Amino acid sequence: MTRRLLILYTGGTLGMVPSPDGLVPGHQLDERLRTQLTHLPHPRRSALPEWHLEAIGTPIDSSSATPNDWLRLVTQIRDHAHDNDVTGIVVLHGTDTMAWCSAMLSVWLGDTCRCPVVVTGAQLPLEADGSDAAHNIELAMRYAAHPEAQGVMLAFGGRLLQGDAARKWYTEDHQGFETPNAPLLACWPINQRDDHPLPALHLLQPPNSDARRRVMKALHIAAAPLAVPETLPRLARIVLWPGIAATQVSAQLALADVAVLEVWGSGNLPDDTDLHQVLERAARQGKRLIAISQCPHGSTHIGVYAAGKALKDAGIIEGETLTPELASVLLLASSVQK
Repeated sequence: MTRRLLILYTGGTLGMVPSPDGLVPGHQLDERLRTQLTHLPHPRRSALPEWHLEAIGTPIDSSSATPNDWLRLVTQIRDHAHDNDVTGIVVLHGTDTMAWCSAMLSVWLGDTCRCPVVVTGAQLPLEADGSDAAHNIELAMRYAAHPEAQGVMLAFGGRLLQGDAARKWYTEDHQGFETPNAPLLACWPINQRDDHPLPALHLLQPPNSDARRRVMKALHIAAAPLAVPETLPRLARIVLWPGIAATQVSAQLALADVAVLEVWGSGNLPDDTDLHQVLERAARQGKRLIAISQCPHGSTHIGVYAAGKALKDAGIIEGETLTPELASVLLLASSVQK
């Protein structure tokens, strides 16, 4: 039996085509992709594994993607991962919410998926001049078939990134994404691919892995693979700004079951007793809150400064190095209890 990759197409810029109203999701991607991959130099083209493409529903702009879409994708991946002829899975997704998708797949699948999952997309459509699409797909395919690959990864701009640590960093640059608190898994720049073989994977234990485990423990999240729940908690993302009123935070929390609170520096709040009381009341009501820093690099250290003591006193969970996307996904996963 010949083992091959499965490519799941969800939509995004990569597959878009021009229309009178602008770029819109396109179809017939299997044929279009095979045509574009023929333009790769022969040694690289012949190194690609065999593959099969399936569209997941109607292709969409990832700006319209929701957590329920990603849970359906989780189910699709689990169903296909049991096929003995599938050696790896590549997910083609729009870049706007790709970091959210890869974080959700990472949390729900964990390390229990039998084959690696690599998420990728493009800043430009497949047939556009100077498109990065075929190069990103080549990178994703090669690493999805790599014998040492595991878990959920994101391939973009010549680099392989940890799926639950990635953030969209650039609106136009082909590099696209960064993992500010995790090292690269591999780097294979486009201008080096003809002369350099596929680099080895650097499967180090990144700093945010421990943070993720601690937050999962604090939220009493079951070990992966997580069940797909019928409903998800209502999520709020509250970003502090100088002068924010306690009533504004209270109004957002009133409509939420869980919330990401983006605070300053290493974990600081304004000196506002009313705001502190709002957070304490939310915690007493059973609302689950994670505090992360608005700084993209580094960790929170709640309680080092007196300005952060209120977070600690309220029992708010410290997010350490978690990205906003991963913190949000973990809160959504808190509905799947041990």
